[in-house]
Amino acid sequence: MSDNTSIPADPLLPSDFIRIEAAALNDLAQRLDGPMLTSFTQAVNLVLRSAITQNRVIVTGIGKSGIIARKIAATLRSTGTPAHYLHPADAIHGDLGMLSRGDTVLVLSYSGETEEIIYLLPLLKRLADKLIAFCGCATSTLAQASDIVLDTTVNTGALSLK
Repeated sequence: MSDNTSIPADPLLPSDFIRIEAAALNDLAQRLDGPMLTSFTQAVNLVLRSAITQNRVIVTGIGKSGIIARKIAATLRSTGTPAHYLHPADAIHGDLGMLSRGDTVLVLSYSGETEEIIYLLPLLKRLADKLIAFCGCATSTLAQASDIVLDTTVNTGALSLK
């Protein structure tokens, strides 16, 4: 069995990975200080309101976004906020019944065009109190349907394919 894996001619140094990720975090910090400050504050206030009123935060996403969504739901639960992860495919097949009026829904999709998420949007909008999108494309279907959009754009990642 042959290994077709090639090593790049100019591999990054370990410190280069850190610098690239630090630059991405700096970009996020600048967005939080500027254009995203209002929407981020609104999103935090909605989550805090859910914790105080015992309404739930429902977090959804699929693929890598789903893995992150599960972690967000678990972290919120560990801080006393009623939160649950809702898998989009399961939601389509009946689990949407877990959603109640007054719940806040966090939707994670980098493209904002994930088929399963797009299918759910009208249902989520009808059932949830507020819809918060974590999205890398402000013009996406998800962003346009959401009450609050948090820009998750990443210009360059340390492990991006060249």
